[in-house]
Amino acid sequence: MIKYLPYLAIIFAALLWSADALLRQSLYAISPLLVITLEHGIGALIFLPLLKKFWPEIKKLRQSGWISILWISLLGGICGTYFYTKALSYVGYIDLSVVVLLQKFQPVFAMSLAAIILKEKLSTRYIILAMMAIIGGYFITFGNNSLPNWDDNSLIAALFALLAAFCWGSSTAIGKKAMIDLHYGAVTGLRLSITSIISFLIILFFNIEIFSTNISINQWKAIIIIVLSTGTVALFIYYYGLNKLPASHTTLFELFWPLSAVIIDWVKNGEPLSLIQILGAMMLLSSVTLLTQENSHAKP
Repeated sequence: MIKYLPYLAIIFAALLWSADALLRQSLYAISPLLVITLEHGIGALIFLPLLKKFWPEIKKLRQSGWISILWISLLGGICGTYFYTKALSYVGYIDLSVVVLLQKFQPVFAMSLAAIILKEKLSTRYIILAMMAIIGGYFITFGNNSLPNWDDNSLIAALFALLAAFCWGSSTAIGKKAMIDLHYGAVTGLRLSITSIISFLIILFFNIEIFSTNISINQWKAIIIIVLSTGTVALFIYYYGLNKLPASHTTLFELFWPLSAVIIDWVKNGEPLSLIQILGAMMLLSSVTLLTQENSHAKP
């Protein structure tokens, strides 16, 4: 059972992320940069004891290690969220093609960079299972619906979604690289701290008026709940799993996000899964189950 904990950690983090949109509904009126600053800042405070514990290790971090930390902090923590938000703003939060692009291209970026940067070997069996998982995720997201007609706004949204997919997909591979030299708890604390500092400076120099935003008690409660569930806690759980698994495996287990999101929609809005969604779920579950039999503990 213990050997399956890393897989379960990634799946649990994906389950938490699928509920993230519900928790953020009351925050749509607040600047995403301010939400990022507050969310990561509070998370950084929680992780201060861990940063203190691993400080001797952090001081010995090489230049390549710092570049990795900066990459996941800037691209994973800020740019990915910004591009994703911009994509949604162009399609009115309803165009599923954006979600498909985001979720289905992210593993491609992560797997490619894992092979190039981390030298992870992608066997023929793995590639076949990966394609099954990605196609299954596509069926889960779309169901019986076809792609919508693409106008200019949809194309711009798709571009932003691809940028977000690259930011988050590359952060999976680069985050794994950072853990070669650092404990996953230290990586989590550094990412939270550096992301909050960078986003704070961006607001300070480019739009300081954002700091005058009136945040209600309920919105503060939502931010705290996000930090303790879908934000900081989910990130820590995710990095635990990433530390134990190849990045190429981890990114496929993240595909439980669309599956759990569809199930939440089923429970919340009474929208049952269609036959093709059930088929997609079976493809995803069977492929990732077989992936757990792969040699998942090889070090880069």
